[in-house]
Amino acid sequence: MFRTALRNVLAHKARLLMTVLAVMLGVAFVSGTLVFTDTLGNAFNKQSAKSFDNVAVAVTSPSREDGGETVRGGLSDATLKRIDAVDGVAEATGRVGGFAAVADQDGKLIGSDWGAKGSNYFPGTDGEDAAYDFVQGTGPAKAGQIALDKESARKGEYTIGDTVRVATNGPVREYTLSGVFTTDDGAVTTGGSLVLFDTAEAQKLYLQPGVFDGITVAGAAGADQEKILAGVEKVLPKGADAKTAQVLADEQAEMIEREMSGMSQMLLGFAAIALFVGIFLIANTFSMLVAQRTKELALLRAVGASRSQVRRSVILEAAVVGTVASAIGFVLGLGLATALRSGLGSFGVEIPNGPLIISSAAVLAALAVGVLITVVAAYLPARRAAKIAPVAAMGSAHLPENTKSLVIRNSIGAVLTLAGLVAVLAGAAAGASDGRMMIGLGAFLALIGVIVLIPLLSRPVIALLRPVLDKLFGVSGKLARQNAVRNPRRTGATASALAIGLTLVTGLTVIGVTVGQAIDKATTENIRADYMVMMANNGPLDRSAVTALEKAPGVTAVSPAQMADLKIEGSMEAAAAVTPGAIEKVAALKTVSGSIGSLADGRIAISEETAEDKGWKTGDVLPVTFEKDGDARTAETKKLTVGAVYENNEMLSSILVSTDLVAPYESKPYIQNILVAMDGGETSANEQALVDALGNNPGMNVMGKQDIRDMFGGMINTMLNIMYGLLAMALIIAVLGVVNTLAMSVFERQREIGMLRAIGLDRGKVKRMIRLEAVVISLFGATIGIALGSFLGWAIGETIKSEIPGYALVIPWDRIGIFLLLAGVVGVLASLWPARSAARLNMLTAIKTE
Repeated sequence: MFRTALRNVLAHKARLLMTVLAVMLGVAFVSGTLVFTDTLGNAFNKQSAKSFDNVAVAVTSPSREDGGETVRGGLSDATLKRIDAVDGVAEATGRVGGFAAVADQDGKLIGSDWGAKGSNYFPGTDGEDAAYDFVQGTGPAKAGQIALDKESARKGEYTIGDTVRVATNGPVREYTLSGVFTTDDGAVTTGGSLVLFDTAEAQKLYLQPGVFDGITVAGAAGADQEKILAGVEKVLPKGADAKTAQVLADEQAEMIEREMSGMSQMLLGFAAIALFVGIFLIANTFSMLVAQRTKELALLRAVGASRSQVRRSVILEAAVVGTVASAIGFVLGLGLATALRSGLGSFGVEIPNGPLIISSAAVLAALAVGVLITVVAAYLPARRAAKIAPVAAMGSAHLPENTKSLVIRNSIGAVLTLAGLVAVLAGAAAGASDGRMMIGLGAFLALIGVIVLIPLLSRPVIALLRPVLDKLFGVSGKLARQNAVRNPRRTGATASALAIGLTLVTGLTVIGVTVGQAIDKATTENIRADYMVMMANNGPLDRSAVTALEKAPGVTAVSPAQMADLKIEGSMEAAAAVTPGAIEKVAALKTVSGSIGSLADGRIAISEETAEDKGWKTGDVLPVTFEKDGDARTAETKKLTVGAVYENNEMLSSILVSTDLVAPYESKPYIQNILVAMDGGETSANEQALVDALGNNPGMNVMGKQDIRDMFGGMINTMLNIMYGLLAMALIIAVLGVVNTLAMSVFERQREIGMLRAIGLDRGKVKRMIRLEAVVISLFGATIGIALGSFLGWAIGETIKSEIPGYALVIPWDRIGIFLLLAGVVGVLASLWPARSAARLNMLTAIKTE
């Protein structure tokens, strides 16, 4: 039986090709993901460990929370000197840093906005900073000098002595380039930039003179890290924290592992979807092979083979196919891992150098997944093969369907579908996280149920196409329709693959488009401003930016959105400080009672939701406590009157006060963004006027209304595109399923096709018949998937609509139309080879085929 199984595999190479491809693609996704994440984790771990090569202990300054931001208190020069005097310490280095945007020759930001960093150059006793290796020039020695990382200098086309424009949170400053260096700093290796300032200049920019964010400690030769740590901890100020380099390296390794794990799980999830879709292709292939070999298997039974031997023979064939496909898929996965690594580089994310990490776990997982999936998918066809009676060798090779098995199948499918739909509806009604879990379970049950029911659904759904097929395509259309429902199991299995893929794609699209439109509506309805100004890294803007914009030509109104934490009636509340008189012109504030203009009189305005929640109303006098820079010792309480209640505005805080009211208590105001209205609205001239007013600052973004929409909704579209790309693997496998079904169907129907040719059906009409059959099956699967996906998209939306203001279900008919069109194109493409094969059959030879 083993030799028989091997001969069957070799005898049906072409027919098993699609199965091999399906398993190969799924395994490639799994192995590629595992190798890719292992490689990235290893590279970043090595880089992380390297960054601690010259560090024994690292000290971080005391911190406090201010408006959701961590504010460092700083470590003084005196603390640095005390640490430097600890036994076993070779040298203590003070560090301070923050955001620093470097402009290229055209004034544009170099590198990624989130990776634009600035730090200080701290020369040691030897006159050099051990953290940086200079390839040109030297480190900055005075306030007017900077050094740049090698990649940023290359991108900006800067050489030693050039003038470089750099912006932190304030205006742009010009510096002379003193040196170019290489570094293992994470900001640079992930596509950002690093600017080194003289220590005094960095302290002035980021904290205050004589104060550091942290201190790194280098140990003397042979000194023990734990002993150094114990000595350092004795001289630290209250609230400061110290850890050994080993502990920090371990923490970073754990963090990297968590981040890699999240990416790995997402990619493996899509690999699982691809393999799940592949199951239908594999099961369909072996079902058709078993049906075609009915006489052969019956003869084996007749000459003494037992049922278990026949079953094992088919399963062994699957195992051989799975092993071959897994081996090829693993090699392909290595290529995929390399491509993913290169792909990140094309997005500006530089991956540290290092070899591909091929772990034994990745190899075993690839082989186990490929072989297991293939064997599981082939099990039911193997059972059916074992039930073939020896007498079948004397009869027709194509036995009728078992009616009893179809009844059982439909009953199970109906129960699963009903249970799934009930769970989805219950989850949609429940809302929040509990509802999502129920929807997830219900979606799984409903999807499985619909897949089980697809053979039953095929006849009535495909019957809807009868008028179109019969009238437009005549005999070819009629035959295509009848062929599509001739074997409901086969049609169902083929359509299921497309149904699964389009269920996921449609569900994601419905949610994504709905959320995107809600966000777009919120931005367009809540903002009247023509422009919004923000820092490139979403950090705080300096007050000088407001002043500069107010002086720009054509500006009619400017208001910052400045964070302010107020204690009202003993409870901390997040508020926004705005400019009275201007805020009404740049934001859509509809008053329920009172007047927004009362902010100029030192009153406060609250949103309708806050008023209902707190029981406040216009005219109420509330005790409001202010703290200077968050210091509770400076607390001062004032009695403020509620001057207005306004309709909820998602772009502003639920409590508004005047900037003049909070100015005495904020030495460094935290300005999130600035809204600007201009005479003439959005024009290129107006935008340039704002850019010029800000000093052509590379660290600031001047965004028009479309830019604002893209900022809030762009991430959703990006995520959707990524999801589409990942789900494309499942759809490719679905296409292979259609090709496989049609190819085997043509093989089975050679005699029938020969008879059709004999009675006058020409080659063109034969091709048309096969193509139409493929299109019908593809559209059937797509229709099921789109219907189920839209339903699930609605249900998930019901659980998140309370978290997204203005959420209203949107059915993206245009995209659904594209999905259906693509399904039809898939059918046409999948039919090219089978249709050509059918048309080229020799008429007489086909008629004689058994």
